[in-house]
Amino acid sequence: MGQSTVGRAIIVLLIFALVVPAFAQKQVSDDKIYDQVRQKLANDPDVKGGGFDVTVKDGVVTLKGTVNDKNAREKAERLTKKVKGVTKVDNQLKIFGT
Repeated sequence: MGQSTVGRAIIVLLIFALVVPAFAQKQVSDDKIYDQVRQKLANDPDVKGGGFDVTVKDGVVTLKGTVNDKNAREKAERLTKKVKGVTKVDNQLKIFGT
């Protein structure tokens, strides 16, 4: 093998090593996202989201229920966005008394 052939082979192997893992990554299942979102919201002392209705479809999380104030509503959305696999949050949470 010539020097240029070895160089090309190394480049091809490097590209292969970088590209294949990206395709091999599994998407996070909606069930796993659901579990993690419910846990985060229920365990947060500000959000107190144990009673929320949470649905997940293709990584899009919909939150329904009632919170005490605007800050809790915004925090619930922020916490949800941090969960791996979440692509979008449809925050339909209502503020109590409004």
